[in-house]
Amino acid sequence: MKAKAAPPSPRVTLADVARAAGVDMSTASRVLRGEATQRVREETRDRILKVADDLQYLANPLARGLRTARTYTIGILVPQLDNPVFASAIRGAELAAAQLGYSLLISHREPGTTGTTIAKLSQTNRVDGLLVASLDDDEVLRTDLIAARVPYVLMNRVLPGAALSVILDSRAAARLAVAHLTALGHTRIAHLAGREGGFNARQRFEGYRDGLNDAGIAYDKRLVSVAGYTAEGGVMAMQALLRQRPTAVLAATLVSAAGAMTVLHEAGLRIPEDVSVIGLHDAPVAGMLYPALTTVMMPTEEMGSVAATLLIRSLNGESPEAVLPLPPGALISRASTGPAPR
Repeated sequence: MKAKAAPPSPRVTLADVARAAGVDMSTASRVLRGEATQRVREETRDRILKVADDLQYLANPLARGLRTARTYTIGILVPQLDNPVFASAIRGAELAAAQLGYSLLISHREPGTTGTTIAKLSQTNRVDGLLVASLDDDEVLRTDLIAARVPYVLMNRVLPGAALSVILDSRAAARLAVAHLTALGHTRIAHLAGREGGFNARQRFEGYRDGLNDAGIAYDKRLVSVAGYTAEGGVMAMQALLRQRPTAVLAATLVSAAGAMTVLHEAGLRIPEDVSVIGLHDAPVAGMLYPALTTVMMPTEEMGSVAATLLIRSLNGESPEAVLPLPPGALISRASTGPAPR
């Protein structure tokens, strides 16, 4: 005789969470929606969130949407899904959104392509707001954001006239990277730059110049080549720099550093005995390269988390800080950097 299936567990309700946390339902509701939490003591907020997590409470988005005319979904648009920087930002945004009772819809548009991705994401999919990481020119991005007609937060760029941005302090990160190389005795330091004219590319280039100035090294424009944000770009930029005989290379991104290392290997140059390489951003793949890549950690997951939180606060009627910069993390010294050759 077939055993009877166990009856499904009853759905945990908001009333259950409020009762277990020892608060009224309106307080539990505000905290779980991320609304007006400044009026709730931090220990009470933490207790409510812990109880909700312990009870595996899931809000009913359909019921909430009917009451509030919201979808309780935010969208995130990135230019590359295979880039570890954006993958990390998506992870941070998803975790923060879930904690505040929102779902995250992921989309991407390759830089330089035309289309209405942002408008479709905001209107066809009816998201309440958008997180946008874009490599498009300012005017293209501004036009798309106007067409979106929903609140948005920009990630890792500043757009004149845009309300909210969360940026990484790439200038400080590049300066830290150059300081590491100069401390090892390098004076011919090349830079694989980001996209020409881009906000982050300018920040990293300025940090590169800062680091040279700190060490009393004259800037040489022949040691700078645009790599963009791909491994292929790193390959082409490093090939162009070989004739300049740098002893160290600062790559604007992890993936362009990987491309540069491929060129150095193919040219018969040893890393780091002949040329040291350092990249901005860190990910597990950095330790898998040969030799393992020295990097400056950047808080990309935190960027996604902070951006999602700011957007949801904005949706809830708050007025968060306009531009929020996040400082770089630690320099992770691995096998790809060493003393300058004599």
